[in-house]
Amino acid sequence: MSKALYVATLESHSGKSLVVLGLMQLLLGKMVKVGYFRPVIDDIKTGEIDNHIQTVVSHFKLDIPMEDVYALTQNQVVDMFNDGRQGDILDAIISKYKQLEKHFDFLLVEGSDFSSDGSIIEFDLNMDIAKNLGIPVVLIDNGRGKTLEEFCGNLESAVNTYMQKGIEIIGVVANKVRPENVDLVNQRLERELEGKTVAFAVPRVKNLSHPTLNEILESLDGKVLFGKENLDNQTGSFGVGAMQLHNYLTNLRDNSLVITPGDRADIILGALQANVSDNYPTISGIVLTGGILPEPSILSLLEGFETHVPIISVQQGTFDATNAVGNIKSKIYAESKQKIATSIALFNTHIDGELLLERLKTFEPKGTTPRMFQYNLLQRAKTQKKHIVLPEGEDARILEAACELTALDIVDITLLGNQERIEKKAMQLGFDLSYLNILDPTNAPNFESYASTFNELRKHKGVNMDVARDTMLDVSYFGTMMVYKGDADGMVSGAIHTTQHTIRPALQFVKTKPGIGVVSSVFFMCLENRVSVFGDCAINPNPSAEQLAEIAVSSAASAEAFGIKAKIAMLSYSSGSSGKGEDVEKVLKATEIVKSLHPNLQIEGPIQYDAAVDPLVGKSKLPDSEVAGEASVLIFPDLNTGNNTYKAVQRETGALAIGPMLQGLNKPVNDLSRGCTVEDIFNTVIVTAIQAQES
Repeated sequence: MSKALYVATLESHSGKSLVVLGLMQLLLGKMVKVGYFRPVIDDIKTGEIDNHIQTVVSHFKLDIPMEDVYALTQNQVVDMFNDGRQGDILDAIISKYKQLEKHFDFLLVEGSDFSSDGSIIEFDLNMDIAKNLGIPVVLIDNGRGKTLEEFCGNLESAVNTYMQKGIEIIGVVANKVRPENVDLVNQRLERELEGKTVAFAVPRVKNLSHPTLNEILESLDGKVLFGKENLDNQTGSFGVGAMQLHNYLTNLRDNSLVITPGDRADIILGALQANVSDNYPTISGIVLTGGILPEPSILSLLEGFETHVPIISVQQGTFDATNAVGNIKSKIYAESKQKIATSIALFNTHIDGELLLERLKTFEPKGTTPRMFQYNLLQRAKTQKKHIVLPEGEDARILEAACELTALDIVDITLLGNQERIEKKAMQLGFDLSYLNILDPTNAPNFESYASTFNELRKHKGVNMDVARDTMLDVSYFGTMMVYKGDADGMVSGAIHTTQHTIRPALQFVKTKPGIGVVSSVFFMCLENRVSVFGDCAINPNPSAEQLAEIAVSSAASAEAFGIKAKIAMLSYSSGSSGKGEDVEKVLKATEIVKSLHPNLQIEGPIQYDAAVDPLVGKSKLPDSEVAGEASVLIFPDLNTGNNTYKAVQRETGALAIGPMLQGLNKPVNDLSRGCTVEDIFNTVIVTAIQAQES
């Protein structure tokens, strides 16, 4: 079952609070610890609390500090978006969400309000948030002012857009529908959304859309004259008291709001008298316009009048005040007990909450997004701090990445190289080396010990102490020996050295794990909406069927170790039995080996790339496959295919490629591309640190 649910709207004033209140009431009846989270809130003044948060947290008595319930304000989101920092928006939201997630069995997540300058980006932002948090969505829209075709068409289009992003919609709420049209909307949506999701139409209720006296007071910046304790009175219809009293009284309705100039004592007193009479409806409040106060004698009379009717004075003229009241978009506040009760009752009457919870039980996240994957990597690396050696300490990219990593207190770093040159370059680039350890192999205190160890390990290959000392001057060998001897937990190199130069020392004396016959590699390909594992794209030029099978098993284990459910696609130029040839036969044989030795693994092969990752193509070519269209681990038949494919995908899609991460060694040693970026180095060090935790 999903541990969270996202409530999103298509526009402002869609009645999202009704659904949130109803769901929270339902969830609290099913689970002990239910939390609440708002990724983005409206801008608030210092010391104030977002109204949505105040209402939900206080009404349901949730044990959550107010500052923990949200991540960003609208202004912060807009500023970050305008600066091109969309990724930082998601990072901030994911971080806050994951911290809150630790303390609750379930989180109800309420999307943004579409009520500010940022509304133009909010539809896409809500989709991105739900996708990156990996949670299903209840989608809401407001039926006011729309034709049946427009309303249902908008909802269907939104559902399709969310689904195309890989986001599951567990329910749709068509809110604020005319009561006489509820059945019609339900029937139309059921027909148009059949097979996609379930839909519920909720009728428009007047007392949820009409403002309270308190909202009128705040909106018109008024002053309370009487009845301050009853400002939560709910208004009904409203009208201007400009006619004679005997005519005006006939226009009163239940909970009428009286709007009249402040010098109309007859209307004021008549309305108050009508409120206590059994022959007239109740009055919710009186608004006195034009900044005019009643005569002192009338004020004195009102002071002695026992009434529950608030009277407020506003500066606006009667016409402007009436229009302003009509334009107020009423909200639900923590004190609005009547509105909260009405909302929950409407939810229970028109929305099948039990059905929504049933649909939650069958929800399975479709993969991990790149942002969530990177967040999880950082959190895992922090749980057990490791020491990583970087042999190419004089490279500017290595220096920058090392400084970032140590500043975040994720790992301990040792840089190898000439200390004077490293410090000079760091000064030129403005990097702080105070938290880094710099070690020059030529004068390292453990140099002789390392040379002696290497001599012992390789003397059967004709190595003597002179050769061993010369070899230990090579930073790749020195760094690898640090890992072998336990003076570092892992090594990352390759920014200025070849792959062969990086991994040769590891193959010579770090060696492979028991039962592993071939060292291979994977890339974590962070695509737009998922993370896939590509193997082997860096080490083995032309693996045999047996080696290919081992690469597949190792890659699946790596995927699972990093939180990716392994569904293995053994790639070839044909799918199933459609093609023949030596290369196809090799892939087929490798697949059969894996199935025989590891029957628990989900694997398909031979299979083409499009059939492996595209659900429509996969089901058309291999309709009975449990992997086709959903592959997360893609095994390439040779290095030529794998290396070119990962680079093509990376360049053409803008995907982040983390790796290569080497598999099969006793201790983690990882290679970098010579064209690597600072981000590549940063991520590879994080991956290496996590591998070291498992060593």
